Amino acid sequence: MKTKENQNIEWKKNWRDEYLKWICGFANAQGGTLYIGKDDNGNIAGLTNAPKLLKDIPNKIRDILGIIVDVNLCSENNLDYLKIIVEPYPYPISYKGEYHYRTGSTKQELKGAALDKFLLKKQGLHWDALPIQRATVAELSSLDTFKSLAIKSQRIDETILLEEDEQILEKLRLFNEGSLKRATVLLFHPDPEKYITGAFVKIAFWESKSEILYQDEVHGTLFEQAEKTIDILTTKYLKAEISYEGLVRIDKLPMPKKALREAVLNAIVHKDYSSGTPIQISVYKDKVMIWNNGELFQGWTVNNLYSKHSSQPYNPDIANAFFRAGLIEAWGRGIEKMQNACKEHGSPEPEINYEMGGLWTIFLFKQEAIRKHSAKTLPETPPETLPKTLPETPEAILVELKKQPSLTLVEVAGQIGKSVSAVKRAVKKLIKEGKLRRVGPQKNGYWEVVENGN
Repeated sequence: MKTKENQNIEWKKNWRDEYLKWICGFANAQGGTLYIGKDDNGNIAGLTNAPKLLKDIPNKIRDILGIIVDVNLCSENNLDYLKIIVEPYPYPISYKGEYHYRTGSTKQELKGAALDKFLLKKQGLHWDALPIQRATVAELSSLDTFKSLAIKSQRIDETILLEEDEQILEKLRLFNEGSLKRATVLLFHPDPEKYITGAFVKIAFWESKSEILYQDEVHGTLFEQAEKTIDILTTKYLKAEISYEGLVRIDKLPMPKKALREAVLNAIVHKDYSSGTPIQISVYKDKVMIWNNGELFQGWTVNNLYSKHSSQPYNPDIANAFFRAGLIEAWGRGIEKMQNACKEHGSPEPEINYEMGGLWTIFLFKQEAIRKHSAKTLPETPPETLPKTLPETPEAILVELKKQPSLTLVEVAGQIGKSVSAVKRAVKKLIKEGKLRRVGPQKNGYWEVVENGN
């Protein structure tokens, strides 16, 4: 079976000096092999000047990139080609002041925030560990909330919690060469936005795709944001189903509070705070969508999040403080806990989507909760006129897309109360059957329901 181009393999028919950028990209990522003398399909095309290139290429790599790589001459069926083996380097490699990076089967030049993150990572640093030299301990809120949580969790020696706040911060390693870390300001400053733009949470209730009924913003320390966000969502945005057991009133939310809590904490702890954009929580009558700016670890996909994995926090210092406070675990079990909570509640499991530099966590409500919510706004209808059963998934998709062709599959899933994966399977089947087609590009296109197969 022929190997395809991937994050570690690139084929080029002839040598050009610009391919030094590809070597730079391999060195800055996971390493890789660049073949010279192979076409785009991996077939050997041969080189007429292989001996000369065998001498010139190593010298150019050394002089321009400052690294040493293996350049090997290979021959097959009387055709010569070169195999350039590039090891990953622990420090940044630049090509004439440019930093290139191999991701997937493409090479990208790193700029702006992406370059900053790359350089920090190569130095073994994280964004939340860098100092804010203007911030002072006197500006911080009291650590009383953290101390009371930490005492309950028993994840920090109680004798440490009896010390002064500044000593506690020292023990938590929240200073960097005498200055407060960015993590410290986010965790304990009453107004972290004074130093870090976008360090807050936005919540909105959407009546439709374009109309907001009401909204809130949650500010303060990250501990305050976590508590207030969960409280506002459960008391103002999510309508509970009320029942009674004897004289005891039972309020049941349309989704499990445990899962909501875990999702909010994950968003706050793992957000990329360098982005300058707040966490955004959109509530609809049939779902909750939580978005935080961030990125998956190198080589990871969403599937890694669903399966058992090690904990690799985006903000280690923030995560450590939340762990010591007993608010999160240190074993990468966040999504597993959300799934289990939804199963116990009888709700669909959460959908996790990664797009546009951020992570979506989507909770669809149970059908009965959606119907009860909708019944409050629908005109009264005689019972005998109501449908006895809900339409099957494919038919329900066609109905929604006929009404609103521009809907995304995530939005369709929310409208009909199905998981995104179920909707994707049904749409694939509908397209195959000729009942649905996609018109235009993925971003600005729309769906067209095909009537009678025409």
